[in-house]
Amino acid sequence: MATGTDIRTYFDGRWHDGDLPVMRAADHGSWLGSSVFDGARYFDGVAPDLEAHCARVNRSAEALMITPTVETDEMVEIVREGLDAYAPDTAVYIRPMYWALEGGPLGVLPKVGATGFAICLEAIPMPPRDRATTLGTTRFRRPTLDCAVVNAKAGCLYPNNARMLAEAHAKGFGNALVADALGNVAESATSNVFIVKDGEVFTPVPNGTFLAGITRARHIANLRADGVAVHETVLTFDDVRAADEVFLSGNMAKVTPVTEFEGTHFQVGPLTRRATELYWDWAHSNG
Repeated sequence: MATGTDIRTYFDGRWHDGDLPVMRAADHGSWLGSSVFDGARYFDGVAPDLEAHCARVNRSAEALMITPTVETDEMVEIVREGLDAYAPDTAVYIRPMYWALEGGPLGVLPKVGATGFAICLEAIPMPPRDRATTLGTTRFRRPTLDCAVVNAKAGCLYPNNARMLAEAHAKGFGNALVADALGNVAESATSNVFIVKDGEVFTPVPNGTFLAGITRARHIANLRADGVAVHETVLTFDDVRAADEVFLSGNMAKVTPVTEFEGTHFQVGPLTRRATELYWDWAHSNG
């Protein structure tokens, strides 16, 4: 089932209107989960960091031992061609993806060079910039590189995220704040996390258990250029409870303010609003 509307699909070398079937029942990706994707955004006629997202899906493919088949520059051009069918005021979710077509030794290892590729464009509105969420804890944690492909944006990782969300939703919260293997804060179930304390910004240091997102890096760069101290460090759940502000960072919404973490309430404060303003100013100047 599609998430958005007005869908276009790039497959077999050309654009198609609609949600085109692209994966077969016997494809390696269908039955063994060898699939990767990335997500970029188009809004107000701009597609910020599109090249970075296209480059990352190629790295994700390599991490799953899937042979990438489309160079970054070519992928960017294909996406821009597809976006020409949308009005500049239409917000579009851009999802390039790879999957393995065949198995190699013992059927489990993806066969070198046997790769499926598609791009899906879906019209999905940008959430209102002031739309906030709440966070709850979950017993499910982020895995480590020795037991999961956490260095890729891989479809096989997301059932664990779904368990996190289901548990948080059952408690009445909008998202889950997730621990790493050591019990420190890693991210939310869907996005990276920032806290604000005494006018400075803190975010979990990348430790190999979660993807340090492209939008996350953009916020760090924007805030530092604006004179704000940003620290990548180890954060505990008590650090979050003691924060002045909390916000999430992800491709879908860019900035999502957090107003509660399991009974601890937060205001949508000045640095959360500033991060939002800086991102949109940067996007419209560089997208």
